[in-house]
Amino acid sequence: MKRICPVCHTEFDGRSDKKFCCDQCRNTYNNQLKQEDNNVTYKINRLLKKNRQILCEQYAKIEKPDKERHSIPKDKLSKEGFKFDYMTNIYRTKTDKVYFYCYDYGYYIDGEFVVIVRKKEYVD
Repeated sequence: MKRICPVCHTEFDGRSDKKFCCDQCRNTYNNQLKQEDNNVTYKINRLLKKNRQILCEQYAKIEKPDKERHSIPKDKLSKEGFKFDYMTNIYRTKTDKVYFYCYDYGYYIDGEFVVIVRKKEYVD
């Protein structure tokens, strides 16, 4: 029985359950199915990396050797393009202070300021 390949639209013979004429068409078809999902994760990863880069740059600008924490106005981060909705993890202390992390750089919001911290040993 002749069938038509859904990717290249050529006629082919083979087993009754064969859907594609060759491996290349099968791979192309499956890659197209995953493309939308891959695009979403790519965009989110790009935002996370940008957030980390902004935190890293701001941390370096205001770094003081005797301090572990560095504060910056919240709107300054927003103007840099920081997206507060995107983070890799959240840490809540025993005193209910909430830290938001983008990989190894984190922050907590203190009124109109954002206090930036860097986690020394990130990988557990």
